[in-house]
Amino acid sequence: MTKIDNITPSDREEYCQMATEFYSMSCCDHCVDKSHFENAFNYCLQQNNYTKIFMIRYNGEVAGYGNISFTYSIEAGGNVVLLEELFIKEKFRNKGIGKNFFEFVYKNYPAKRYRLEVTECNTNAIKLYEKLGYKILNYKQMIKEN
Repeated sequence: MTKIDNITPSDREEYCQMATEFYSMSCCDHCVDKSHFENAFNYCLQQNNYTKIFMIRYNGEVAGYGNISFTYSIEAGGNVVLLEELFIKEKFRNKGIGKNFFEFVYKNYPAKRYRLEVTECNTNAIKLYEKLGYKILNYKQMIKEN
């Protein structure tokens, strides 16, 4: 059985380990400074309107985590939930946990649009997302970091 909860202070070490693994996988475009995981964790422990991190448990064991953030889109005509990160530990994959996470988000965070990013080499994730109704956009994303 899958259980999804907001993070608590006791989840810090487990979350940081999983986030490090997530960004170390070959399907990620680049590495992330580990201090960003701590910052995100601390930020999400506070009440905020921008982002949430969830711990995902399967039969009582930590199976992964998910991170969502929120924005508004004129194009979509309403609120948008960005599915920022979804990480399921290898031994828990192919058990429907990813699908359960999406159902949790849809039920608890209704929006006009749900959006996510995926690298082309992450074929298993792409298959799941397509089954859930996601389509490839013809946009190129660009970033400028300070």
